Amino acid sequence: MTAVSGEKVVIVGAGPAGIRAAEILVQAGIRPVVIDEGLKGGGQIYRRPPEGFTRSPQQLYGSEAHKAVALHSLFDRMVAAGVIDYHPQSSVLSTAGNLLQALTPAGRKDFTYHRLILATGAMDRLAPVPGWQAPGVYSLGATQIALKAQGIALGGQIVLAGSGPLLTLVATQLLKAGANIAAILDTSSLHSQICGLPGMLARPGLVLRGFLMRAKLGRLYHAGVTLERIESDERGPVAMHWRDARGKSHVTACDMVGLGWHLRAETQLAGLAGCMFDYDEGWSQWLPRTDRMGRAGERLYLAGDGLRILGADGAEVAGRLAAIACLQDMGLPSPDAHSDLRRLDRFERFARSMARAFPWPRAIVRAVPDETVVCRCEGVTAGQLRESVVYGGAEANRVKSLARVGMGRCQGRYCQLAGAELIAEKAVIKTCDAGRLREQAPVRPLPIGDWVRDA
Repeated sequence: MTAVSGEKVVIVGAGPAGIRAAEILVQAGIRPVVIDEGLKGGGQIYRRPPEGFTRSPQQLYGSEAHKAVALHSLFDRMVAAGVIDYHPQSSVLSTAGNLLQALTPAGRKDFTYHRLILATGAMDRLAPVPGWQAPGVYSLGATQIALKAQGIALGGQIVLAGSGPLLTLVATQLLKAGANIAAILDTSSLHSQICGLPGMLARPGLVLRGFLMRAKLGRLYHAGVTLERIESDERGPVAMHWRDARGKSHVTACDMVGLGWHLRAETQLAGLAGCMFDYDEGWSQWLPRTDRMGRAGERLYLAGDGLRILGADGAEVAGRLAAIACLQDMGLPSPDAHSDLRRLDRFERFARSMARAFPWPRAIVRAVPDETVVCRCEGVTAGQLRESVVYGGAEANRVKSLARVGMGRCQGRYCQLAGAELIAEKAVIKTCDAGRLREQAPVRPLPIGDWVRDA
């Protein structure tokens, strides 16, 4: 558990970034502590099914099956060899000083550290659609989790809507599993996608796989759409109302809707740990400020999609770099980072071009009707948020205190970005000038009895 230098290193997250960071540290003679919310290592992209699940890796991960199996095997070998101190099904809820407080299967547990690597990944980036608060409306990530972890589709007649590579991927996976998809609605225009293509050729193999997946969607796929509303009854969605790129109205019957606009970095712990943030116009979200190696502060390192949305391959490289930076700062021998830095540059060129091809639907968000629910946790509407801007000021935390947007279970993870757009639209300012919500501990809901009882 303690490094050869006498320092304890803790890694939060056992996805591609966390696994590669652990590998580098182990090779240097360090036994890191790895804390992860999952039952097994792999993260969301390579999420593993429960024991006895019959679908093969090829069915679960498609063309990425060999990478998933390699990472799973690597992590399992490290756990079996006892070279990492692994804590699965454990959620870090707070950090201050050199202390992490986590909820584990045994209850609350405190972890001290000398150096901290955060590989917390990303989650769905959602935009409000009139009617999206109805039961039966899920994120694309939740739709994918149900398929990977339990082998089920969450509806009998499915509409998927949003933009980004996850939209195409989830649609392809559902079709391959035999699900009934009524429509795939992409708010990104074909023109935007074509404009982003030159930069995406930094990874031609990935682009080709994307084209092949898109081809399998056929006439189910529609680009440049405008989502008007989700019609529901007491049981959930019954239809999606939308307009195509030419402005023609459509009503598509469904009993489930999956929404998602690419990803947003999971940065709650980074903020509590003291990381600084900058608003990234390309990604349309606040991202942590680090150097190229992932150094975010004194003894603090970030890696993976919690730092930059570069995908699984980029997360592996970023995890290696964060661990190398950690070794360098401890004065220990470390692998040469130049090759990984060059690969990271290439992945970032691709990812930024992807963001241009599938942009955050800023104009659509700013135009939602006043009655549209923005914060699903607290039931706050766009009209209530706009009204708070008028009499309270155009600052995210001020609006939060007045309208309660971001005060629910998700702590603004799903509504913060849309809320900032509405604040900016009402006050006629830049989105970045609305500011970002301050992090609050605990970063996840928890059973109060487990928290107050010493582990």
